Amino acid sequence: MAITLTVTDGIAEVVVDCPPVNALTVAGWFELARLVRDAGADPAVRALVLRAEGRGFNAGVDIKEMQATTGFEALVGANKGCFAAFAAIYDCEVPVIAAVQGFCLGGGIGLVGNADVIVASDDATFGLPEVDRGALGAATHLARLVPQHKMRAMVYLAERATADELHRFGSVYRVVPKGELRDAALAVAAAIAKKSPMVMRAAKQALNGIDPVDVKKSYRYEQGFTFELNLAGVADEARDAFVAKRDATFTK
Repeated sequence: MAITLTVTDGIAEVVVDCPPVNALTVAGWFELARLVRDAGADPAVRALVLRAEGRGFNAGVDIKEMQATTGFEALVGANKGCFAAFAAIYDCEVPVIAAVQGFCLGGGIGLVGNADVIVASDDATFGLPEVDRGALGAATHLARLVPQHKMRAMVYLAERATADELHRFGSVYRVVPKGELRDAALAVAAAIAKKSPMVMRAAKQALNGIDPVDVKKSYRYEQGFTFELNLAGVADEARDAFVAKRDATFTK
């Protein structure tokens, strides 16, 4: 697993490379949060690009790690780690450009939904499979990407939306061929980096201040229901079935 931070010409680039699907462990979520916070606190940084290597941007929480851990330690860790990473993106002192390819699922929606600008490849899809895993969460962030009733349908049915759909909704800034994704994201970051850093940091703070929804409190509220589902036992059956590659059997 590798999550790296580099800074070139005022642009920070945080890259997630955790094969096979960029599903992050508890430690991975906290490491991602730390690197984003470090980049935002660096006065030399004027914009940040968040991207991933591999066939997909992010597949959310590492469910295999969670099922291999007894008790609720991994669940609580994942909840706190996701909260920290999502908050780091939102609170980052400079604009964050998310470059999304392939699948963007679960926790990936939390990252992208809190970014400032989204550039996506033409093969990118976005979704929350949480209900199929006995969990809830990141509807807060999906609601920033699609209209309200589209969000509800996507949550209930665990369906995905394409990059072109999100572009039509206005939440994805540009859709480009996959081979051009990194360059397109860096071009947006470079355009921002040319502007006054003081103005850009003030703009980020001002835009967060006028947000109609407190994304951190809203997401924390969702997480409470995930914990209830775990206490009820339904989440374990869903995750066990996922790991075993079988259909889940629900009795409640």
